[in-house]
Amino acid sequence: MKRLTAGLVVRVIGGLTLLVVAAQAQVQPNAWTPRLSMQVRSIGTVVPSPDGRWVVYTQSSASLEPEKSRWIAQLLLARADGSGRFQLTRDEAGAGSPVFSPDGRRVYFLSSRSGKTNLWRIPVDGGEAERLTDWQGRLSGYQLSPDGKWIALLGHDPAGEEKEARAQRAAARVVGEEMINDNLWVMPAEPDSSGKRALRRLLEAPYHVVNFDWSPDSRSIAFEHDPNSSEDSWPQSDVSEVEIASGSVKVVADTPAAEGEPRYSPDGCYLAYLRTADQASWAGEEHIVLVPRQGGAPRVIEDTFDAGPSLAASSLWPPALLPRKAMGLVLGWSADSSRLLFAGEKSMRSVLYSVSLHGQTKAIYTPKGALHGAALNATGTQVGFSQESSNAPPEAYVMNLPADLPVQVSSANADLPKLPLGETRIIHWNSTDGLDIEGLLTLPVGFEAGKRYPLLVVAHGGPMSRFNDTFLGDNGLYPYAAFAAKGYAILRPNVRGSGGYGKKFRFANLNDWGGKDYQDLMAGVDRLISDGIADPARMAIMGWSYGGYMTAWVVTHTHRFKAAIDGAGVTNLWSFTGTTDILSFMPYYLSGEAWDKLPAYLEHSPMFHVKGVTTPTLILHGEADLRVPISQSYEFYSALKRQGVTTQMVVYPGMPHSPLTPAQRLDIMERHLEWVEPYLR
Repeated sequence: MKRLTAGLVVRVIGGLTLLVVAAQAQVQPNAWTPRLSMQVRSIGTVVPSPDGRWVVYTQSSASLEPEKSRWIAQLLLARADGSGRFQLTRDEAGAGSPVFSPDGRRVYFLSSRSGKTNLWRIPVDGGEAERLTDWQGRLSGYQLSPDGKWIALLGHDPAGEEKEARAQRAAARVVGEEMINDNLWVMPAEPDSSGKRALRRLLEAPYHVVNFDWSPDSRSIAFEHDPNSSEDSWPQSDVSEVEIASGSVKVVADTPAAEGEPRYSPDGCYLAYLRTADQASWAGEEHIVLVPRQGGAPRVIEDTFDAGPSLAASSLWPPALLPRKAMGLVLGWSADSSRLLFAGEKSMRSVLYSVSLHGQTKAIYTPKGALHGAALNATGTQVGFSQESSNAPPEAYVMNLPADLPVQVSSANADLPKLPLGETRIIHWNSTDGLDIEGLLTLPVGFEAGKRYPLLVVAHGGPMSRFNDTFLGDNGLYPYAAFAAKGYAILRPNVRGSGGYGKKFRFANLNDWGGKDYQDLMAGVDRLISDGIADPARMAIMGWSYGGYMTAWVVTHTHRFKAAIDGAGVTNLWSFTGTTDILSFMPYYLSGEAWDKLPAYLEHSPMFHVKGVTTPTLILHGEADLRVPISQSYEFYSALKRQGVTTQMVVYPGMPHSPLTPAQRLDIMERHLEWVEPYLR
């Protein structure tokens, strides 16, 4: 089958297919399609102004131009009541990471409009943007001091000297020595008499700074740091504090646990941070710690529902595969320093919580649907966020604190066609051992009770990620709205090991990949068959990353599915643990290194159960994937091919663990739809 996808190059194993064509004119369909999903605009960070009058947010759209397929984010500004909305930036390079100046008169942001990512600012009433830095290396983030006099920058190599030195040695690369640490730098917000801003490096130690926070008196910065920039170093993260004037550093938290996300209270009395268990684990256990700044023992706040793994999750999976780090993210403090606000998970819901100094936690907002991009304003009086649900696309909202009804301030997706979406329900079933499992069931458009439908089962990544109630028409990896429009029922199970259900549930798949998690999934399938919804003769399984592992496990253990799609899946735990960039991941989940526990690594690997597979399988993988190296898919593809199984492998040159461009994402969505059609119709 030949398809035309704008601006995309893919390689189909067994033949070379080049897809580089002119973007097709948009034609509004009468039902959801993957191409229509590319018109859905996403909302990023939503930031209220310090005085509560304005809200700035990022709004992203997909460009499918040939050779220029990319996401373009712009800044939009609106009054807190949703009126007076206008676009603040328009440069084709886009903009992101908006922050208001302390007086609320300007918006600072990052943009690559100069060719490299640099810091800019623009008046809230419009006008020309001013470039504040000439950064030649990597600029990862920034923060303004509370008094507005200083800007702290996170990055490396502002003059480009390291990049030039590496270019001179481009003939070789030493594994493990290509990592580059981010440092903290400070510069004045306003130029001196010569029109320049002197940039000063704050830290001399060779560790990698991850995030940071200014003290309310603008004299110090608390920062989270890893020993290096490896994706596997987060379990050794600590928190320290640096004095701006002298550069002197003191340790705040340096234990066997992982510590991070420091946040000062507005009155300067406390520094809060997240801390894992003494032995940091990938499945995660975290609590908020309060450190009295004038002395005294740190206090651990135990009363949080999920004890969520935000430090681990942020290191593990790319943003496209995460719920935007919604797990346990510390947002900041209330204006009176009496409560700390954070975003968490509970079941299928995203929840905004507040916790008192004495540890009493309460939910201040639990919407129907999902929250992303939450940010607290500088005065702790308002919180902004993006909200969506299965039948409502993402929009930006702002909410007054301590607790008020949120107000929609954006109109990003108001012009989407009002096409039918399948009804989505939260359902429960008992697994084989009686454990309660929850999942999302999306019914096909025009569903009729008593009629059986083809069933698509989608497994999530992680494994500590989870499905929640996001917009069906979104441009993710799976075209849920298009599936429902084609007459498919869709099951998205949160099997044991998922986040959002407490520590015990999240740890329940240790040493058991492919065991009870597989039984959880299959019990959900049996539930839908017994309910008369799913046609047992027309079922397909698909997933990405750990979801790809589950897909490979399913087809190597049952012939019940007529088609499968394995996206960037782990298939051989022995070879995976030696090639991934998170070397400690599998030794954690299987309680030991492969050379000490080889039988467990083989027993839990789909590759060592691959004999006898019959399910037609499509395999999708990015060629530049370091998280799950593409060799995992080559192994599985070769084993299927040599047994005569109907299979196809599609390779995306330059793509890491998740799609980089809209063209890649569109191609992936369309291939999912096309592969299952012949087998389930």
